[in-house]
Amino acid sequence: MSTTATFRIRGWHVLATLLLFFAAIIAINIAFAVAAVETFPGEDERRSYTQGLHYNDVLAERRAQAEMGWRAHGALAPASDGAELVVSLVDREGRPIENAALSGVLRWPPSESGDRALTFESQGQGRYVARIGALNAGRWDLRARAQDHAGRALDFEAELTWPSTR
Repeated sequence: MSTTATFRIRGWHVLATLLLFFAAIIAINIAFAVAAVETFPGEDERRSYTQGLHYNDVLAERRAQAEMGWRAHGALAPASDGAELVVSLVDREGRPIENAALSGVLRWPPSESGDRALTFESQGQGRYVARIGALNAGRWDLRARAQDHAGRALDFEAELTWPSTR
């Protein structure tokens, strides 16, 4: 006489399986949520609410800048120590704008830790250069402001790629 033990699914087997399944799903969701918040906290602009309150002022300033007719063009270029940012600044007739003070930031979209504050030097003929040094490959966002001694200003933005694909 042989006795063969047969396995039978009991209620506690089903309960334990369901509990383990949902515990695994919850643990994975928590891990993904923590990773998402650590890599991007959700706010790209500082004081975005306050900026929204003053948006009409920003629109008025942009209209005034458009009427002034200044244009800026930025490009990343190779340099001996990595990269440099070259900005050309011209007026409505295409004449170079000299003696302007430029300031700005080169933003790394994936993380604020890669952002670079820029210090520009005038090279003459409306050309301004900021030395950057080593730069990660990929897309960068330039946000800058040019202001002359009379107080006229131009805010400009550009999307740049390093190394350049041109």
